[in-house]
Amino acid sequence: MKILVTGGDGQLGSALKKLAGNYKDHIFTFIDVGDLDITDSSGMAAFLATHKPGILINCAAYTAVDKAESETDRAIAVNATAPGEMARICSETGIRLIHISTDYVFDGRSFNPYKETDPVNPVSVYAKSKLEGETRIQKQVVKGIIIRTSWLYSEYGQNFVKTILKKGKELGKLRVVYDQVGGPTYAGDLARAILDILPEVANTGSMEVYHYANEGVISWYDFAHAIIEISGIACILEPVETTAYPTPATRPSYSIFNKTKFKERFGIAIPYWRTSLKECIGNMVESH
Repeated sequence: MKILVTGGDGQLGSALKKLAGNYKDHIFTFIDVGDLDITDSSGMAAFLATHKPGILINCAAYTAVDKAESETDRAIAVNATAPGEMARICSETGIRLIHISTDYVFDGRSFNPYKETDPVNPVSVYAKSKLEGETRIQKQVVKGIIIRTSWLYSEYGQNFVKTILKKGKELGKLRVVYDQVGGPTYAGDLARAILDILPEVANTGSMEVYHYANEGVISWYDFAHAIIEISGIACILEPVETTAYPTPATRPSYSIFNKTKFKERFGIAIPYWRTSLKECIGNMVESH
């Protein structure tokens, strides 16, 4: 089966690329904005008509959460309009769609792990654009899955783990918020899960939403502490409240997923966050 991956140079796209060679039953094509602008609907239709994939994995997204507050049109174009058009084209051509969404569709005011059926309430432009993307996809008669994930990190691109490693070495002291809790997601784990479920997605008769993050619950401070400890950097961490770091966009203070639906539907065990963090940092060391 032919698999087309958009956002191929991003964190998840790069993780998929690294693992794709292990899945010999599929032929993968990875593209990024230089190959195709997903906001160009006619260009995308032509591209899909030429390549005729069985499954389209959309990893492309506008992810600059704070910048989205001022670049609203761009965020909506990439995160909402484009996925809606993708879904329309896929529904017309029989292509299955795997779309990646976010914990930010929730307001973070819960105290129970979020289920897929819980009420959404996005509180930032980025969050609203991602929810709009989900909504537009579900309005089309397209088959596939939407996977919401949280706190994504990897060996690739820019992310929290890389920032802590870099700043920790440079400054020797960091202030990190302790009153936002969630579940980190190692892109390598999510990529492996996606690749493992491709046969099921190819045969699905509906469009379903699933939650995926590594197991466990931590704050950003806990996460930073583990990064420093595992990497062996000499750095002092000071826990601070979110109010110490005012940002243009509001972040959810509680981003814990209930992942039962994903685990039961696909029979996949999800690794514990600390195990995966060690793997990621180990990969970073090897690549240097």
